[in-house]
Amino acid sequence: MEPGDSSEEPPLPLALERFQLSEEYGSLLPEPLTELPEPYGPWMEIAHDLPELITSHRLRSRVHQMPHLSTRHLHGRKELHLAHLVLSFITMGYLWQEGEEGTVKVLPQNLAVPFWEVSQALGLPPILSHADIVLANWRRKNPNGPLEIDNLDTIIALPGGESLRGFILVTLLVEKAAVPGFKAIVEAVRAVLQLDEETLHRALQDMAEAIRDMSKALKRMHGNSILGWKDNPAMPDGLIYEGVSDEPMEYSGGSAAQSTILHAFDELLGIRHSEESAAFLHRMRGYMPPPHRAFVEEIHRAPSLKQLVLSSGDTRLHEAFNQCVSALVDFRSYHITIVTKYISVAAAKAKAGRAEQGTKAGSSIGKPPSALEAKGTGGSHIFCFLKSIRDTTREGMISA
Repeated sequence: MEPGDSSEEPPLPLALERFQLSEEYGSLLPEPLTELPEPYGPWMEIAHDLPELITSHRLRSRVHQMPHLSTRHLHGRKELHLAHLVLSFITMGYLWQEGEEGTVKVLPQNLAVPFWEVSQALGLPPILSHADIVLANWRRKNPNGPLEIDNLDTIIALPGGESLRGFILVTLLVEKAAVPGFKAIVEAVRAVLQLDEETLHRALQDMAEAIRDMSKALKRMHGNSILGWKDNPAMPDGLIYEGVSDEPMEYSGGSAAQSTILHAFDELLGIRHSEESAAFLHRMRGYMPPPHRAFVEEIHRAPSLKQLVLSSGDTRLHEAFNQCVSALVDFRSYHITIVTKYISVAAAKAKAGRAEQGTKAGSSIGKPPSALEAKGTGGSHIFCFLKSIRDTTREGMISA
């Protein structure tokens, strides 16, 4: 892309396209590729066979036979994102093939080096993140059909069948429901800069509606979990990426805390979380694509919307602001309900299953690891964390 002419007008403060966001897809990768160029056939073959290779305990041997491919033939954002998706799924399967009792300490060089290189090119960590499993892992069954659950499928899958597929696709629909929220954020920031209270009022109403639509999408959720290896008792020393570093590295797994829109809402509405929760959330920003992270940081630097609402004395603005906060509280409350219903119940079943199995042989693939009994997908103490951010969100309301 050629540099712009100096006579061109500067870009608007929060033009979505500057941050690889769009008015049609929000933070979703628009129409992801489903196949890599020819040299990367060995990666795609393994990726498409992952569920069967993992359940039959043959993935690790297949990875050991995999050629060490150069990443120099990957071009453009979409090819890099698909490569990252494929390599991150293969990595997860490789590590967890034998369940939490059979994890490995070293990722082999033929997988670790290209995964690291692709990650560096995208500015993402070398682990399966929300940007992979949700934002870049979708395709339309009918290319001309709508972006609705009946016309959607994942590109790459892990064992878990319809449960995991449903988890990914419903999370995708939550991100789709958030698209008007991105547009409303941009409008709100512009309105604050221009002291345009009428436009701000409309933007806040649109934002509250988008958050309510996100909650409606979330209610279709069936639970599952993607584990990382930071703060995970099954991998206390992290993972060595052979050919990259001799020292083990630790990364958190995919988590809703890596969703750009939720960070953006918090920044715009001036929500301030507890020190511990805020530290975790800021760490999760490192798992976002860098342009999305930059979008959140630009909102953080913008003039305070809350201060304008407080100083305006306009009760309509107060009410619209509080509707946004209230909708966000409801969203986070329902997230707690989902975690309680699915993750804790699944963990209890896994614990009971281990007690029942005793010394019986068998793979623990498909059963939630014991780490789920206290921790969530991002390695946080999930219930305390979710309740904390829900409660501090509620404290962001403007009192009458």
